[in-house]
Amino acid sequence: MRPNRGFGFRRSALARSIAEGLTGEGLADYSSGLFLAAPRRTGKSTFLREDLIPECLARGWLPVYVDLWANREADPALLISGAIAQALVPFEGRLRKLVKSMGVDRLSILRTLSWDFSKPQLPEGATLAQALGLLHQASGQLVVLVIDEAQHALTTEAGINAMFGLKAARDELNQGQDGDGLRLVFTGSSRDKLAHLVLNTKQPFYGSSVTPFPLLGDDFTRAYTEHLNAHLAEGNQFDPRDVAEAFQLVGCRPELLRTIIAEVSLELGAANNLGELLRNGAELVRAGVWSEFESSYNALTLPQRAVLEVMANCSVASQPFTPFSEVTVQAVGQLLKAWGSEVQASTTTIQAAIEALRDKELVWRASRGAYALEDKSMAEWLQHYRKGAMG
Repeated sequence: MRPNRGFGFRRSALARSIAEGLTGEGLADYSSGLFLAAPRRTGKSTFLREDLIPECLARGWLPVYVDLWANREADPALLISGAIAQALVPFEGRLRKLVKSMGVDRLSILRTLSWDFSKPQLPEGATLAQALGLLHQASGQLVVLVIDEAQHALTTEAGINAMFGLKAARDELNQGQDGDGLRLVFTGSSRDKLAHLVLNTKQPFYGSSVTPFPLLGDDFTRAYTEHLNAHLAEGNQFDPRDVAEAFQLVGCRPELLRTIIAEVSLELGAANNLGELLRNGAELVRAGVWSEFESSYNALTLPQRAVLEVMANCSVASQPFTPFSEVTVQAVGQLLKAWGSEVQASTTTIQAAIEALRDKELVWRASRGAYALEDKSMAEWLQHYRKGAMG
């Protein structure tokens, strides 16, 4: 974690705990897959790259990392297969020997598929299970496939098929005497979105559950405060409690805390004023985010607001949003009636509202018709907004 140049914060204990879970040796068993959810910019991706992947390497495992937001224009399925293909390249020599031992003169996947190592992609027709099986055989290591922002795979049919392909690979490589061929780690910036991989029988990982990613806490803010104070005069120091409070106000986002600290450093006052400067800065940052939500909300029609409110309620309750169920139609209708709208709640009304909310980038849609808030923080703001309206 590097919210300030020169400052590093390792989460080795968390990485060890997750690694133990991946082998099934920890208190939690993640051997069938780990689904980690945390809001954006809370340090999730940094943890994967700087803590979990090094822990995998230290255990002699082979981590393969792919960020599905690295290129949001590319189909997620291509990004996943490309990362696996790239991971195979260093083992070209071993793969040729492996194939030769199978009695095949030219390099192939399972004796049938031609391979060109000059291209960072799998041969046409190769399955993810085949490619990951070869990677496991050639490396002789447990392969840990880490997919960041995995929910993005649900936005295309090919991406969904890739998820089913990974499930098949997991089942195939973790069978028999050698049950340590593949482990899967999925992360997402929205619990609601990531849950669409596990929610129902039509999803590839039905039966699994989403685990909240532990946000940075007091140990982080204490270490960061110590780092900051080392650069300040003895009588002009930050109080760890003030730094912790500011961190909470900005949603435990290290980058936003760094921004506030940078602004405070330009107007450092007396020691007894530092806490106030921090608090004011944090409240301004949060107000800026909430102001954007308010502007978006005020521009909505009443039916759009009603649908958004119902979705937010489902999000807060960690329940799936079922847009065209009788319960949803009734909930939208009650809100419209309370607001004095003459619009009648119906599936047509809800569908039109959802499409408008998608156009405004407030609602996200999976390829097969499931919906979630684009930013779960919107639900938090709505709760605050309702309290203010009632107050």
